Amino acid sequence: MTSKKLTFVLFSLLSFFGYAQLTIDAEFRPRTEYRNGFGSLISEDTDAGFGISTRARLNTKFSTESYTVFLSLQDVMVWGENRQILPNDQNNSFAIFQAWAEIKLAEGLSTKIGRQVLSYDDQRILGGLDWAQQGRNHDAAMIKYRKEKFALDVALAFNQDYSHPTGFVSEGTAYNTTGFFSYKTMQMAHLSQKWNNFSGSLLLMNNGFQNFDEDNEADGVSNLQTFGTHLKYNKNKFGIVANAFLQTGERQGEIDVKGAYLLGLDLNYKVSDKVKLGIGTEMISGNDGDAGETGAFFPLYGTNHKFNGFMDYFYVGNHANSIGLFDVHVSANFKLNETSNLMVKALNFSGEQDLPSGEKSLGTEVDLVFSKSFKGYKFVLGYSHLFPSDGMYELKGISEDDAASSQNWAWAMLVFKPKFLN
Repeated sequence: MTSKKLTFVLFSLLSFFGYAQLTIDAEFRPRTEYRNGFGSLISEDTDAGFGISTRARLNTKFSTESYTVFLSLQDVMVWGENRQILPNDQNNSFAIFQAWAEIKLAEGLSTKIGRQVLSYDDQRILGGLDWAQQGRNHDAAMIKYRKEKFALDVALAFNQDYSHPTGFVSEGTAYNTTGFFSYKTMQMAHLSQKWNNFSGSLLLMNNGFQNFDEDNEADGVSNLQTFGTHLKYNKNKFGIVANAFLQTGERQGEIDVKGAYLLGLDLNYKVSDKVKLGIGTEMISGNDGDAGETGAFFPLYGTNHKFNGFMDYFYVGNHANSIGLFDVHVSANFKLNETSNLMVKALNFSGEQDLPSGEKSLGTEVDLVFSKSFKGYKFVLGYSHLFPSDGMYELKGISEDDAASSQNWAWAMLVFKPKFLN
């Protein structure tokens, strides 16, 4: 290659990378858990669970003036799940967590297409569920608009699970994936606006769930609508956050949803640079008991582990059509030093409706989370303890005599996020 050609190639490459940026980073997150009543009450004659899982992610992002492509590969490994020299992964957990392209259409206007995280506001209805090792994602096409402090996202999804190896078949588009509110179709709009001390957003979402007849043949779609607002105000040392959401339409199985609601209010006060206090309440409507319909609200695709106690007794793959929930909580966050923090939270639970016995009180949970940052990584330690009331034993279907005297959960986690190329 002549010197002129080499100079031209180098100049072209430099010009290209002047407008493009490649970043490669990763996450390595091992977590140890002791489960002695996590998710539900454990009986006296049941041994506590103990195990270690690891999330490994590799993220690659390539950006130019006109588009961005992002790819996130992920594997969730439970220690010991594979026998020695197994030729493939036993639990088939390796996955593409995110794979999307965002194309700039005009100033402030773009489209984002592919597998992506939908996370908004405090993640009450739509969130990334980062606590769960597998996380949460959606396959969707989105239009994004930004102008100053205003933002609008409109997303559309049509989900299909092919049973034929060649993909499209002539038998139709029945969606056979069920559970955890897996939807066949989704339409969503999220609008948000920020001011000096105040911000607000509006969420409008419709989810279509595939129905099946007695012969397990596709039988139309049930459409569930969720809409509401998230409001946030901060000034000086005081802050307030409010949520108000309604649900109507149909759940899967053509169950009418009427009068379902979620209302939440949180107040926080920064006592000093090292202490922040909070108090709040949340009310989620429950099932009214009438056949063929329900008044129970479900927060769908939010990061539900963040709310209603870290022991996940409510709305984390459970409590989907039950008596609802009334949650009152207080919290304190302490900055112990420049690298260490401690969070203490107490929550009192009651049913939004009575149980068959007339009982409402469900119990109290205390959550503790300690975190410490080191150079390049972080250590997080947690402990939660549940003090169940009579209603909790009735709700979870176990007598107080049969239940273990102590219901608790402890965990420890390391978080590494190396940047290989930035």
